[in-house]
Amino acid sequence: MKLKKEFLFHQSGKESVLIPTGGAGFSGLVRGNATLGTILELLQKETTKEQLIADMKERFEAPEGAIERDVEKVLAELTKIGALQ
Repeated sequence: MKLKKEFLFHQSGKESVLIPTGGAGFSGLVRGNATLGTILELLQKETTKEQLIADMKERFEAPEGAIERDVEKVLAELTKIGALQ
């Protein structure tokens, strides 16, 4: 999976924003924290859910299962708005 080219990602400090372009089929902004920003950054290239989780575990320390839940939640929302290919 990968973030569709119709969605632009911007990170400023601790805030991350996903912005759809005219051809995205979604209107609105997706705003989030550094966790969202890291996931969106990793989705700039082709990857899998398992690889996302492994990459996130390398970057963040979190309680058991927290990273998996965060990745699954973000992927579900991105799928819902049509941001993944």
